[in-house]
Amino acid sequence: MRLITALPLLAGLLLSTNLMAADTAAKTPSPAQAAQQKRMTDCNQQATTQSLKGSDRTTFMSTCLKAEGHHTEKTLTPQQQKMKDCNADAAKKSLKGDERKTFMSSCLKKTA
Repeated sequence: MRLITALPLLAGLLLSTNLMAADTAAKTPSPAQAAQQKRMTDCNQQATTQSLKGSDRTTFMSTCLKAEGHHTEKTLTPQQQKMKDCNADAAKKSLKGDERKTFMSSCLKKTA
């Protein structure tokens, strides 16, 4: 008799647990996830418009998703800017090896 009463109770408990789990699984996405989903949708539409298929589509999607993520470009710190400028100067002068090391060292030591 107890078994007959316990089975429906156990079944009800299992069903209610499954329903609660289904409610928890249907969460709203975070702002970052929503932005990523929008980027995916936009890039996908562009790829479809261009009739891209296979590896061309994969390459386009990769490039598109990376480009979308870099709208706000970081500003360089003064040290990074100095490094960039010295590196460009060394490249213009076609310096290599020890000459480049010496030039970079002296260039980076200079005050801006």
